Amino acid sequence: MNTLHNDSLLRFMTCGSVDDGKSTLIGRLLYDTKTILADTLTQISNTSKKRGMEAVDLSLLTDGLQAEREQGITIDVAYRYFSTGTRKYIIADAPGHEQYTRNMVTAASTANLAIILIDARRGVLTQTRRHSYLAHLVGIPHIVVAVNKMDLVNYDQAVYDKICADYLAFATEIGLQRDNHDIRFIPMSALNGDMLVDRLENMPWYTGETLIEMLEKAPAAHTEQSEAFRFPVQFVCRPHASDDPELHDFRGFMGRIESGEITVGDAVTVLPNGYQSKVKAIQLGADQLQSASTEQSVTLLLEDEIDTSRGDMIIKSAEAIEPVKQIEAFVCWLSETPLSTARTYIIRHTTRESKAKVGTISYKVDVNTLEQQATTDLKMNDIARISFKLAQPLMIDSYKNNRATGAFIIIDESTNNTVGAGMIV
Repeated sequence: MNTLHNDSLLRFMTCGSVDDGKSTLIGRLLYDTKTILADTLTQISNTSKKRGMEAVDLSLLTDGLQAEREQGITIDVAYRYFSTGTRKYIIADAPGHEQYTRNMVTAASTANLAIILIDARRGVLTQTRRHSYLAHLVGIPHIVVAVNKMDLVNYDQAVYDKICADYLAFATEIGLQRDNHDIRFIPMSALNGDMLVDRLENMPWYTGETLIEMLEKAPAAHTEQSEAFRFPVQFVCRPHASDDPELHDFRGFMGRIESGEITVGDAVTVLPNGYQSKVKAIQLGADQLQSASTEQSVTLLLEDEIDTSRGDMIIKSAEAIEPVKQIEAFVCWLSETPLSTARTYIIRHTTRESKAKVGTISYKVDVNTLEQQATTDLKMNDIARISFKLAQPLMIDSYKNNRATGAFIIIDESTNNTVGAGMIV
Protein backbone atom coordinates (compact mmCIF):
# COMPACT_ATOMS: atom_id res chain seq x y z
CA MET A 1 0.00 0.00 0.00
CA ASN A 2 1.37 3.39 -0.92
CA THR A 3 1.05 6.30 1.45
CA LEU A 4 -1.37 8.77 -0.11
CA HIS A 5 -3.25 11.79 1.20
CA ASN A 6 -4.58 10.42 4.47
CA ASP A 7 -7.21 13.12 4.92
CA SER A 8 -9.30 11.25 2.36
CA LEU A 9 -12.19 8.93 3.12
CA LEU A 10 -11.56 5.19 3.28
CA ARG A 11 -14.48 2.81 2.90
CA PHE A 12 -13.67 -0.65 4.17
CA MET A 13 -15.57 -3.76 5.17
CA THR A 14 -15.15 -6.55 7.67
CA CYS A 15 -16.08 -10.13 6.87
CA GLY A 16 -15.42 -13.58 8.18
CA SER A 17 -17.03 -16.69 9.58
CA VAL A 18 -19.69 -16.49 12.28
CA ASP A 19 -18.18 -15.68 15.71
CA ASP A 20 -14.77 -14.77 14.28
CA GLY A 21 -15.05 -11.48 16.17
CA LYS A 22 -16.06 -8.92 13.52
CA SER A 23 -18.28 -6.97 15.87
CA THR A 24 -15.64 -7.03 18.62
CA LEU A 25 -13.01 -5.84 16.12
CA ILE A 26 -15.11 -2.85 15.06
CA GLY A 27 -16.08 -2.12 18.65
CA ARG A 28 -12.41 -2.16 19.66
CA LEU A 29 -11.50 0.19 16.79
CA LEU A 30 -14.24 2.63 17.83
CA TYR A 31 -13.25 2.34 21.50
CA ASP A 32 -9.49 2.69 21.02
CA THR A 33 -9.86 5.63 18.60
CA LYS A 34 -12.13 7.30 21.20
CA THR A 35 -15.09 7.51 18.82
CA ILE A 36 -17.69 6.27 21.32
CA LEU A 37 -20.00 8.70 23.10
CA ALA A 38 -20.08 8.42 26.89
CA ASP A 39 -23.78 7.50 27.01
CA THR A 40 -23.24 4.71 24.47
CA LEU A 41 -20.39 3.30 26.57
CA THR A 42 -22.60 3.38 29.67
CA GLN A 43 -25.39 1.58 27.80
CA ILE A 44 -23.19 -1.28 26.58
CA SER A 45 -21.51 -1.53 30.00
CA ASN A 46 -24.94 -2.12 31.55
CA THR A 47 -25.85 -4.71 28.92
CA SER A 48 -22.51 -6.49 29.51
CA LYS A 49 -23.18 -6.63 33.27
CA LYS A 50 -26.66 -8.09 32.65
CA ARG A 51 -25.00 -10.90 30.71
CA GLY A 52 -22.65 -11.56 33.61
CA MET A 53 -19.49 -10.30 31.84
CA GLU A 54 -16.65 -8.73 33.79
CA ALA A 55 -15.34 -6.59 30.91
CA VAL A 56 -17.30 -4.39 28.50
CA ASP A 57 -18.53 -6.41 25.50
CA LEU A 58 -17.39 -4.12 22.66
CA SER A 59 -19.23 -6.20 20.04
CA LEU A 60 -22.46 -4.57 21.30
CA LEU A 61 -21.38 -1.30 19.66
CA THR A 62 -22.07 -2.67 16.20
CA ASP A 63 -25.18 -4.73 16.92
CA GLY A 64 -27.39 -1.70 16.48
CA LEU A 65 -30.85 -3.17 16.99
CA GLN A 66 -31.93 -4.06 20.52
CA ALA A 67 -33.38 -7.33 19.25
CA GLU A 68 -30.05 -8.23 17.66
CA ARG A 69 -28.20 -7.38 20.86
CA GLU A 70 -30.46 -9.61 22.95
CA GLN A 71 -30.04 -12.54 20.57
CA GLY A 72 -26.32 -11.94 20.13
CA ILE A 73 -26.46 -12.00 16.32
CA THR A 74 -25.81 -9.63 13.44
CA ILE A 75 -28.18 -10.07 10.48
CA ASP A 76 -27.78 -7.08 8.18
CA VAL A 77 -25.08 -4.80 6.81
CA ALA A 78 -24.31 -2.30 9.54
CA TYR A 79 -22.45 0.89 8.59
CA ARG A 80 -20.32 2.66 11.16
CA TYR A 81 -18.37 5.91 10.92
CA PHE A 82 -15.26 7.03 12.76
CA SER A 83 -12.25 9.27 12.28
CA THR A 84 -8.73 9.36 13.67
CA GLY A 85 -8.08 13.07 13.26
CA THR A 86 -6.11 12.42 10.07
CA ARG A 87 -8.71 10.42 8.18
CA LYS A 88 -12.42 9.53 8.03
CA TYR A 89 -13.67 5.97 7.73
CA ILE A 90 -16.90 4.20 6.80
CA ILE A 91 -17.04 0.56 7.93
CA ALA A 92 -19.47 -1.96 6.46
CA ASP A 93 -19.96 -4.95 8.75
CA ALA A 94 -21.35 -7.80 6.62
CA PRO A 95 -23.06 -10.86 8.13
CA GLY A 96 -21.17 -14.13 7.91
CA HIS A 97 -23.88 -16.61 6.91
CA GLU A 98 -24.11 -18.03 3.39
CA GLN A 99 -27.76 -16.95 3.06
CA TYR A 100 -26.61 -13.33 3.34
CA THR A 101 -24.32 -13.44 0.29
CA ARG A 102 -26.35 -10.59 -1.25
CA ASN A 103 -25.76 -8.46 1.87
CA MET A 104 -22.03 -8.99 1.56
CA VAL A 105 -22.02 -8.08 -2.14
CA THR A 106 -23.91 -4.87 -1.24
CA ALA A 107 -21.39 -4.01 1.48
CA ALA A 108 -18.40 -4.80 -0.72
CA SER A 109 -19.55 -2.79 -3.74
CA THR A 110 -18.17 0.52 -2.42
CA ALA A 111 -15.29 -0.77 -0.28
CA ASN A 112 -11.65 -0.20 -1.19
CA LEU A 113 -10.28 -2.51 1.50
CA ALA A 114 -11.57 -5.69 3.15
CA ILE A 115 -10.58 -7.05 6.54
CA ILE A 116 -11.09 -10.82 6.43
CA LEU A 117 -11.11 -12.25 9.93
CA ILE A 118 -9.85 -15.76 10.64
CA ASP A 119 -10.19 -17.44 14.04
CA ALA A 120 -6.66 -18.55 14.97
CA ARG A 121 -8.08 -21.77 16.48
CA ARG A 122 -9.99 -22.77 13.34
CA GLY A 123 -7.84 -21.53 10.44
CA VAL A 124 -9.07 -20.98 6.86
CA LEU A 125 -12.71 -22.12 6.68
CA THR A 126 -15.25 -22.46 3.88
CA GLN A 127 -16.66 -19.03 4.78
CA THR A 128 -13.17 -17.50 4.61
CA ARG A 129 -12.88 -18.85 1.07
CA ARG A 130 -16.34 -17.62 0.13
CA HIS A 131 -15.79 -14.10 1.47
CA SER A 132 -12.40 -13.87 -0.22
CA TYR A 133 -13.95 -14.93 -3.53
CA LEU A 134 -16.70 -12.32 -3.18
CA ALA A 135 -14.14 -9.62 -2.28
CA HIS A 136 -12.22 -10.60 -5.42
CA LEU A 137 -15.40 -10.65 -7.53
CA VAL A 138 -16.44 -7.12 -6.55
CA GLY A 139 -12.95 -5.77 -7.13
CA ILE A 140 -11.75 -4.80 -3.66
CA PRO A 141 -8.04 -4.09 -4.31
CA HIS A 142 -6.70 -4.33 -0.74
CA ILE A 143 -7.14 -7.35 1.52
CA VAL A 144 -6.06 -7.45 5.17
CA VAL A 145 -6.19 -10.99 6.58
CA ALA A 146 -6.61 -10.54 10.34
CA VAL A 147 -5.80 -13.69 12.30
CA ASN A 148 -7.90 -12.98 15.38
CA LYS A 149 -8.15 -14.60 18.84
CA MET A 150 -4.38 -15.10 19.04
CA ASP A 151 -4.80 -14.96 22.84
CA LEU A 152 -6.64 -18.31 22.66
CA VAL A 153 -3.64 -20.04 21.02
CA ASN A 154 -1.11 -18.50 23.44
CA TYR A 155 0.08 -16.04 20.78
CA ASP A 156 1.82 -18.90 18.97
CA GLN A 157 3.72 -17.67 15.89
CA ALA A 158 3.67 -21.15 14.29
CA VAL A 159 -0.16 -21.14 14.27
CA TYR A 160 -0.16 -17.72 12.62
CA ASP A 161 2.46 -18.69 10.02
CA LYS A 162 0.52 -21.80 9.00
CA ILE A 163 -2.72 -19.82 8.53
CA CYS A 164 -0.86 -17.25 6.38
CA ALA A 165 0.59 -20.03 4.20
CA ASP A 166 -2.81 -21.75 3.84
CA TYR A 167 -4.49 -18.49 2.87
CA LEU A 168 -1.82 -17.58 0.30
CA ALA A 169 -2.20 -20.99 -1.36
CA PHE A 170 -5.96 -20.45 -1.61
CA ALA A 171 -5.52 -16.82 -2.81
CA THR A 172 -3.35 -18.09 -5.65
CA GLU A 173 -6.01 -20.67 -6.52
CA ILE A 174 -8.79 -18.06 -7.00
CA GLY A 175 -6.59 -15.49 -8.73
CA LEU A 176 -6.25 -12.97 -5.91
CA GLN A 177 -2.48 -13.07 -6.30
CA ARG A 178 -2.57 -13.02 -10.10
CA ASP A 179 -4.81 -9.94 -10.30
CA ASN A 180 -2.40 -7.77 -8.32
CA HIS A 181 -4.46 -7.61 -5.16
CA ASP A 182 -2.55 -6.26 -2.20
CA ILE A 183 -2.76 -8.94 0.53
CA ARG A 184 -1.47 -8.17 4.02
CA PHE A 185 -1.51 -10.33 7.18
CA ILE A 186 -1.75 -9.32 10.83
CA PRO A 187 -2.08 -11.33 14.08
CA MET A 188 -4.39 -9.80 16.68
CA SER A 189 -6.68 -10.16 19.64
CA ALA A 190 -9.66 -7.87 19.15
CA LEU A 191 -10.90 -8.73 22.65
CA ASN A 192 -7.69 -7.53 24.33
CA GLY A 193 -6.73 -4.93 21.74
CA ASP A 194 -3.47 -6.53 20.56
CA MET A 195 -2.28 -5.01 17.25
CA LEU A 196 -5.42 -2.96 16.49
CA VAL A 197 -4.47 0.52 17.71
CA ASP A 198 -1.93 -0.48 20.38
CA ARG A 199 0.83 -3.06 19.91
CA LEU A 200 0.85 -4.36 23.51
CA GLU A 201 3.58 -6.84 24.51
CA ASN A 202 2.20 -10.27 23.63
CA MET A 203 3.59 -10.73 20.10
CA PRO A 204 7.15 -9.36 19.93
CA TRP A 205 7.78 -11.70 16.97
CA TYR A 206 5.40 -9.63 14.79
CA THR A 207 7.18 -6.47 13.63
CA GLY A 208 4.70 -5.33 10.98
CA GLU A 209 2.16 -2.52 11.16
CA THR A 210 -0.84 -2.43 13.48
CA LEU A 211 -4.30 -2.51 11.91
CA ILE A 212 -4.87 1.23 12.33
CA GLU A 213 -1.48 1.93 10.69
CA MET A 214 -2.53 -0.18 7.69
CA LEU A 215 -5.86 1.67 7.47
CA GLU A 216 -4.20 5.08 7.75
CA LYS A 217 -1.89 4.27 4.82
CA ALA A 218 -4.39 2.47 2.59
CA PRO A 219 -5.14 4.35 -0.65
CA ALA A 220 -8.62 5.80 -1.04
CA ALA A 221 -10.72 4.93 -4.07
CA HIS A 222 -9.76 6.54 -7.41
CA THR A 223 -6.26 7.52 -6.21
CA GLU A 224 -4.07 4.66 -7.41
CA GLN A 225 -4.22 5.05 -11.19
CA SER A 226 -5.38 7.57 -13.75
CA GLU A 227 -8.96 6.88 -14.83
CA ALA A 228 -10.90 7.74 -17.97
CA PHE A 229 -13.41 10.59 -17.66
CA ARG A 230 -16.99 9.33 -17.35
CA PHE A 231 -19.87 11.77 -16.80
CA PRO A 232 -23.39 10.27 -16.99
CA VAL A 233 -25.91 13.07 -17.54
CA GLN A 234 -28.54 13.17 -14.79
CA PHE A 235 -30.44 16.29 -15.80
CA VAL A 236 -30.43 18.86 -18.59
CA CYS A 237 -30.89 22.30 -17.03
CA ARG A 238 -32.78 24.75 -19.29
CA PRO A 239 -34.32 27.56 -17.20
CA HIS A 240 -35.87 29.46 -20.19
CA ALA A 241 -35.96 32.61 -18.06
CA SER A 242 -37.38 35.25 -20.46
CA ASP A 243 -36.55 38.14 -18.13
CA ASP A 244 -32.88 37.14 -17.90
CA PRO A 245 -31.04 37.10 -21.24
CA GLU A 246 -28.17 35.08 -19.76
CA LEU A 247 -30.47 32.33 -18.56
CA HIS A 248 -32.74 32.31 -21.60
CA ASP A 249 -30.25 30.32 -23.66
CA PHE A 250 -28.63 28.48 -20.72
CA ARG A 251 -28.15 24.77 -21.34
CA GLY A 252 -26.20 22.91 -18.65
CA PHE A 253 -25.64 19.19 -18.23
CA MET A 254 -25.81 18.19 -14.58
CA GLY A 255 -24.43 15.02 -13.04
CA ARG A 256 -21.72 13.38 -10.99
CA ILE A 257 -18.24 12.64 -12.31
CA GLU A 258 -17.93 8.89 -11.85
CA SER A 259 -14.24 8.78 -12.74
CA GLY A 260 -11.41 10.87 -14.16
CA GLU A 261 -11.18 14.63 -14.40
CA ILE A 262 -12.25 17.37 -16.81
CA THR A 263 -10.89 20.85 -17.56
CA VAL A 264 -12.38 23.84 -19.36
CA GLY A 265 -11.38 23.58 -23.04
CA ASP A 266 -11.23 19.76 -23.13
CA ALA A 267 -12.65 18.11 -26.26
CA VAL A 268 -15.56 15.85 -25.36
CA THR A 269 -17.89 13.38 -27.07
CA VAL A 270 -21.50 12.75 -26.05
CA LEU A 271 -22.55 9.10 -26.30
CA PRO A 272 -24.39 7.23 -27.69
CA ASN A 273 -25.00 9.77 -30.52
CA GLY A 274 -21.29 10.62 -30.91
CA TYR A 275 -21.68 14.43 -31.07
CA GLN A 276 -18.45 16.31 -30.30
CA SER A 277 -17.81 19.66 -28.62
CA LYS A 278 -15.58 21.37 -26.06
CA VAL A 279 -16.17 22.22 -22.41
CA LYS A 280 -17.04 25.92 -22.19
CA ALA A 281 -17.55 26.12 -18.41
CA ILE A 282 -17.76 23.97 -15.27
CA GLN A 283 -20.08 25.11 -12.50
CA LEU A 284 -20.39 23.89 -8.93
CA GLY A 285 -23.39 25.70 -7.50
CA ALA A 286 -22.63 29.39 -7.99
CA ASP A 287 -18.88 28.78 -8.37
CA GLN A 288 -17.03 28.65 -11.69
CA LEU A 289 -14.37 25.92 -11.76
CA GLN A 290 -11.41 25.52 -14.06
CA SER A 291 -11.41 21.76 -13.57
CA ALA A 292 -13.33 19.04 -11.69
CA SER A 293 -12.68 15.42 -10.77
CA THR A 294 -14.10 12.15 -9.49
CA GLU A 295 -17.18 12.22 -7.23
CA GLN A 296 -17.84 15.94 -7.74
CA SER A 297 -21.38 16.81 -8.79
CA VAL A 298 -21.13 19.61 -11.34
CA THR A 299 -22.82 21.29 -14.30
CA LEU A 300 -20.98 21.17 -17.64
CA LEU A 301 -21.61 23.78 -20.34
CA LEU A 302 -20.50 22.94 -23.87
CA GLU A 303 -19.53 25.30 -26.69
CA ASP A 304 -22.00 23.77 -29.16
CA GLU A 305 -25.76 23.24 -28.98
CA ILE A 306 -26.04 19.47 -29.17
CA ASP A 307 -28.95 17.16 -28.49
CA THR A 308 -28.23 15.57 -25.12
CA SER A 309 -30.59 14.10 -22.54
CA ARG A 310 -30.61 12.15 -19.26
CA GLY A 311 -28.83 8.82 -19.65
CA ASP A 312 -26.30 10.08 -22.20
CA MET A 313 -22.64 10.01 -21.20
CA ILE A 314 -20.04 12.71 -21.75
CA ILE A 315 -16.48 11.41 -22.17
CA LYS A 316 -13.22 12.89 -23.38
CA SER A 317 -12.92 12.53 -27.15
CA ALA A 318 -9.46 10.99 -26.78
CA GLU A 319 -10.92 8.23 -24.58
CA ALA A 320 -13.67 7.10 -26.93
CA ILE A 321 -15.63 3.92 -26.24
CA GLU A 322 -18.23 2.20 -28.40
CA PRO A 323 -21.81 1.89 -27.07
CA VAL A 324 -22.87 -1.76 -26.90
CA LYS A 325 -26.18 -3.66 -27.08
CA GLN A 326 -24.90 -6.88 -25.54
CA ILE A 327 -23.06 -7.33 -22.24
CA GLU A 328 -21.56 -10.20 -20.28
CA ALA A 329 -21.38 -9.97 -16.52
CA PHE A 330 -21.22 -11.75 -13.20
CA VAL A 331 -24.62 -11.34 -11.56
CA CYS A 332 -25.58 -11.76 -7.91
CA TRP A 333 -29.29 -12.55 -7.71
CA LEU A 334 -30.92 -10.58 -4.89
CA SER A 335 -34.57 -11.56 -5.19
CA GLU A 336 -36.62 -14.36 -3.64
CA THR A 337 -38.26 -14.71 -7.06
CA PRO A 338 -35.88 -16.74 -9.28
CA LEU A 339 -34.47 -15.30 -12.50
CA SER A 340 -36.46 -16.36 -15.55
CA THR A 341 -34.84 -16.52 -19.00
CA ALA A 342 -38.29 -15.97 -20.54
CA ARG A 343 -38.83 -12.57 -18.92
CA THR A 344 -37.75 -9.08 -19.88
CA TYR A 345 -35.88 -7.09 -17.22
CA ILE A 346 -34.71 -3.48 -16.97
CA ILE A 347 -30.99 -2.87 -16.58
CA ARG A 348 -30.08 0.43 -14.91
CA HIS A 349 -26.50 1.46 -15.67
CA THR A 350 -25.41 4.84 -14.25
CA THR A 351 -28.30 7.17 -15.25
CA ARG A 352 -29.42 5.09 -18.25
CA GLU A 353 -31.98 2.31 -18.47
CA SER A 354 -32.54 -0.37 -21.08
CA LYS A 355 -34.88 -3.32 -21.42
CA ALA A 356 -32.91 -6.56 -21.47
CA LYS A 357 -33.35 -10.26 -22.15
CA VAL A 358 -31.13 -12.98 -20.73
CA GLY A 359 -28.98 -14.39 -23.54
CA THR A 360 -27.07 -17.29 -22.00
CA ILE A 361 -26.19 -18.40 -18.49
CA SER A 362 -22.65 -19.72 -18.86
CA TYR A 363 -22.46 -21.16 -15.34
CA LYS A 364 -23.18 -20.38 -11.73
CA VAL A 365 -20.51 -20.43 -9.04
CA ASP A 366 -20.85 -22.52 -5.91
CA VAL A 367 -19.55 -19.88 -3.50
CA ASN A 368 -18.47 -22.54 -1.01
CA THR A 369 -16.46 -24.83 -3.29
CA LEU A 370 -15.92 -22.24 -6.10
CA GLU A 371 -17.04 -24.94 -8.56
CA GLN A 372 -18.65 -23.79 -11.85
CA GLN A 373 -22.05 -25.45 -12.33
CA ALA A 374 -24.42 -25.57 -15.31
CA THR A 375 -27.81 -23.97 -14.59
CA THR A 376 -30.92 -22.60 -16.30
CA ASP A 377 -32.11 -20.27 -13.53
CA LEU A 378 -30.85 -18.28 -10.54
CA LYS A 379 -32.21 -18.28 -7.00
CA MET A 380 -31.58 -15.73 -4.26
CA ASN A 381 -27.85 -15.35 -3.40
CA ASP A 382 -26.76 -17.26 -6.53
CA ILE A 383 -23.85 -15.82 -8.52
CA ALA A 384 -23.54 -16.61 -12.23
CA ARG A 385 -21.91 -15.46 -15.45
CA ILE A 386 -24.68 -14.26 -17.77
CA SER A 387 -24.99 -12.45 -21.10
CA PHE A 388 -27.79 -9.94 -21.79
CA LYS A 389 -29.23 -8.57 -25.02
CA LEU A 390 -30.18 -4.89 -24.69
CA ALA A 391 -32.86 -2.79 -26.37
CA GLN A 392 -30.89 0.45 -25.84
CA PRO A 393 -27.10 0.89 -26.16
CA LEU A 394 -25.06 1.31 -22.96
CA MET A 395 -21.69 3.00 -22.51
CA ILE A 396 -19.77 0.50 -20.42
CA ASP A 397 -16.32 -0.28 -19.08
CA SER A 398 -15.24 -3.58 -17.62
CA TYR A 399 -15.79 -3.69 -13.87
CA LYS A 400 -12.10 -4.44 -13.38
CA ASN A 401 -11.20 -1.08 -14.98
CA ASN A 402 -14.03 1.07 -13.62
CA ARG A 403 -16.32 0.00 -10.77
CA ALA A 404 -18.81 2.83 -11.47
CA THR A 405 -19.38 2.27 -15.19
CA GLY A 406 -18.74 -1.47 -14.98
CA ALA A 407 -21.66 -2.11 -12.60
CA PHE A 408 -25.43 -2.19 -13.05
CA ILE A 409 -28.60 -3.29 -11.28
CA ILE A 410 -31.41 -5.44 -12.66
CA ILE A 411 -35.00 -4.31 -12.07
CA ASP A 412 -38.20 -6.34 -12.34
CA GLU A 413 -40.35 -4.20 -14.64
CA SER A 414 -43.62 -5.46 -13.16
CA THR A 415 -42.81 -4.75 -9.48
CA ASN A 416 -40.01 -2.17 -9.88
CA ASN A 417 -37.98 -4.16 -7.34
CA THR A 418 -34.20 -4.45 -7.65
CA VAL A 419 -33.63 -8.17 -8.25
CA GLY A 420 -29.97 -8.42 -9.22
CA ALA A 421 -26.60 -6.67 -9.28
CA GLY A 422 -24.11 -7.12 -12.09
CA MET A 423 -20.39 -6.63 -12.70
CA ILE A 424 -19.41 -6.40 -16.38
CA VAL A 425 -16.65 -8.74 -17.53
